[in-house]
Amino acid sequence: MDKIYQRKNLAVAWEKVKQNRGAGGIDGTDLVAFEAELEANLDQLHEALKDGHYRPQPVLQHLIPKAGKPGEYRPLGIPTIIDRVCQQALLNRLEPIFEPIFDDANFGYRRGRSTKDALSKIWRELEAGNEWVLDADLRDFFGSVDHEKLLTLVNQRVSDGRVLGLINQILEAGCVAEGQRLATEDGVPQGGVISPLMSNILLTPFDREMRQRGFQVTRYADDWVVTCKTRQEAQAALAAAQRILDTLGVTLHTGKTRIVHVRQGFDFLGYKLKRGQRPLRLAPGKIRSGVRQGNLYAFPRAKSIQHFKDQIRRRTRRKAPLGTQELIEQINPVIRGWGQYYCKAHVRKLFQRLDGWIVRRLWSHRYKRWRNGGWKRLPERRLYGEYGLVKLITLIPSLNLR
Repeated sequence: MDKIYQRKNLAVAWEKVKQNRGAGGIDGTDLVAFEAELEANLDQLHEALKDGHYRPQPVLQHLIPKAGKPGEYRPLGIPTIIDRVCQQALLNRLEPIFEPIFDDANFGYRRGRSTKDALSKIWRELEAGNEWVLDADLRDFFGSVDHEKLLTLVNQRVSDGRVLGLINQILEAGCVAEGQRLATEDGVPQGGVISPLMSNILLTPFDREMRQRGFQVTRYADDWVVTCKTRQEAQAALAAAQRILDTLGVTLHTGKTRIVHVRQGFDFLGYKLKRGQRPLRLAPGKIRSGVRQGNLYAFPRAKSIQHFKDQIRRRTRRKAPLGTQELIEQINPVIRGWGQYYCKAHVRKLFQRLDGWIVRRLWSHRYKRWRNGGWKRLPERRLYGEYGLVKLITLIPSLNLR
């Protein structure tokens, strides 16, 4: 515990919280107000943790609409700034303890590991002939974590009762939704700083057990797949997963769990992975790109494309009170972030189509109508040159090199 409330650790934690930005919690204190009295706030947290008087406040619950699912929401818990600093200080000390025991199948919320690494692993397994896929998801994982089972697993590596007590207080701090305070007997706050670490601790026995049984599992948070040689192997993996998860108090989402062949395709981390079946128009000897019939393809799933277009559409509505330059400065980070995530997939035609659509949205905003002759008055070369609009297709590495 003394390593957690160490003044230097709290200062490092604050810098990380500040870097991640974010809104304030139920006390109304934002990052600017917290920083204005930084030394006093960190001293207060240091003394409260040292004396054992620290009590985390309930998180502020904010409902985030689920993309492509009208009427469905994901609860996001927003801790106060001081609680966020405390959780980050706790994470700074716990992460080095648990990172060595995490399994190689786990790619979620770990330093040096990313979604691209998880997808590369799956791609290699599919190319090696593991074409039957158990595509699985967990039901309300962050909202249903069993506190007792989680603390038991933490206790295997952390013996200080004060640290365990602090974690328990954070888990049971409750939340405030629509002005009412609600208890949290289960689950971890989705949006809490230590929640990703807690999820990895709870699911590490699952990763290990599945791999010890010979299954090729790849997991990112509560989303995971198992690649198999046969359908029977995939069915055995599903049965084994259900038994292991039951012992951890976690439930499979039956509506999102299925066994498919790679020819049908499956979604993972925003991508659709599929083996092509259409016959090619040219003879293999005439195709310089190396494409062959039956190749594997990865491209953005339809929901991700729609979510991207919705973000651009909201910012470029005709009534938006912004000039073209200001508007482009707002949408550029959205275009760049989405494009860089998918730029190594099979997206050349898609990016070209979306580039044209974005330009037409800008013309429509500028001239207040869809058919407007913007290609004459504000040509694309000015948008990409003078105004600095990000062009999706230039984010593709192979085209950039050319």
